[in-house]
Order: sequence, then structure tokens, then C-alpha cells
Amino acid sequence: MPMNPIQKRADRVRGIPLEWVLRLVGAKPDPHDCQKWHTSEGALSLTGPKFINWSRGIGGGGAIDLIIHLHHCGFMEALQWLERNFPAHAGPLLLKSAIPKPLNLPRPHPEKLCQVQDYLLLQRALPARLIVPLVESGRAYADAQANAVFLLLGEKNNPVGAELRGTTAVSWRGMAPGSRKDQGFFSAGPEHANSVVLCESAIDALSCCALHPQHRCLSTAGARPAPGWLRTLIDQGCQIFCGFDADPTGDTMAQAMIAHYPSVQRMRPSRKDWNEVLRSI
Repeated sequence: MPMNPIQKRADRVRGIPLEWVLRLVGAKPDPHDCQKWHTSEGALSLTGPKFINWSRGIGGGGAIDLIIHLHHCGFMEALQWLERNFPAHAGPLLLKSAIPKPLNLPRPHPEKLCQVQDYLLLQRALPARLIVPLVESGRAYADAQANAVFLLLGEKNNPVGAELRGTTAVSWRGMAPGSRKDQGFFSAGPEHANSVVLCESAIDALSCCALHPQHRCLSTAGARPAPGWLRTLIDQGCQIFCGFDADPTGDTMAQAMIAHYPSVQRMRPSRKDWNEVLRSI
């Protein structure tokens, strides 16, 4: 019996490595157990393409099941999320009728700004010369929960999304609902630089910029091998360096990017990520 279009689409994304998905949603690998990841739903254990959440007694197999578990969504929503975030796996069968969610940026709360600035300057060791202009321009601000908000800018510098980073004792990161990561990015450093370093987060982009001010440093908002705007930068003649984390996920995604865009070069941080390098000096 012929496979229907939905089954074909599901088969394309179901085999995406779970580590890639977990990294993209902001989960953190356990430093003592390479098969264990800390997520918003609790700790997960991986065994190849299968996962189990011991605290909830829930398990599954494949990337679709994982997104259903983490996002509390249905099959089609999980399928579409994976197709949007891993376009290299999506193939030509995306539903044309899929309606994207509208962008819902957090409102600025200036009374929370001191907490966010203290987090960035003191805990993350980011230099004031980078943070102050961001705040003054509105490209970085505090929301109602004192999360640091970093705007993704697209054409004509219009906001197309935002990275969110928690500033409390609980490590947390996420995206503003409706963010379009393939339409724009967070940027630090000289706008017209011919060399660009791609980093996994806004904080890493700022950290890399502090360490290598001659480069323009962009966030891919997760370790993604083929963001939609990358081809444009390459066609403009920019020298692209992949500065993803020095861990198995970062290395794997960097290899995938270089396989797709051979002109890209690896620029591996000497520690786990650029912020760890910055805080070590």
C-alpha cells in the first residue's frame, strides 16, 4: 500500500537525533551522564532513538514523540515544529496551509532591568561596552519574569523573534512564541565585518564578540546546521566560522553545516562554550 504524504513527512523527521532536538529546545546534558538530559519536563534518559522520563513514567521513540512530550502538543504540531527547525530533513512536502503563530514578544519591564544587567555583567562577565548599547537601542531588555530578552532582527531591522534567558538560580532558556529563527538573528560586533562567527545563543555571541571583536558574531538560537539566512551571508562573500559549542552536539552540527556549506570553517571554543572561555580569563 502506498505511503500517504503525512507518513512520508513523519518518516523524514522522526529519525532526527534526539540530542539535536534537546539542544534546540534548551535542554542541558548532564555533566556526569552523557545519556541524561535536563529538560523543562524533568530529567530524560536516552537510549539511541528512545527516551524515558523516569519521574513521569513516560517514554517514547523518535523526534516526534519527544516534541509531543516536551511541548504537550499533538502529532501534527510536533511534525510541523520539526520541519520548521530542521528544514534539511523536511523535504518538499511541507503543508502549504500551515499557518504560523503570530510573534508575541514579551513586554519590556524596566523595573527588572537591574537584575538582568547584573546577571549579564557579573555572572556572565559580559563587558558593559557591549551590553549598554544593546539596552539603549532596545535590542536587549528585561521582561516581567526578569528574563533577559535578546531580539532577533530580520529585514529592515524588524524584530522577527527573541531569545529568552532566565537570570535566576534556575537555568532556563527559550524563545518568544512565534519566533522566526530562519528570518533573522541576534547580532553582536561590527555590522559590516567580512568575517562572521555563528554561535548557539545570544550570550555566546556576545562572549565571542568580547573575545574576538574583529568578527561579527551571530546567534543561530540553537545548534542548527542550516539556518535560512546563512546562504545569503555566504553569497555576500562573508567568511563564515562555525563557533558552536565544544561538545558532541556542537561538533556534530558543525560537521553537518560544513558538509552543506563547504566554505564554512570550524572555530571551536577552547572550553565548552564561548561564555565559559570568557569567564575563565
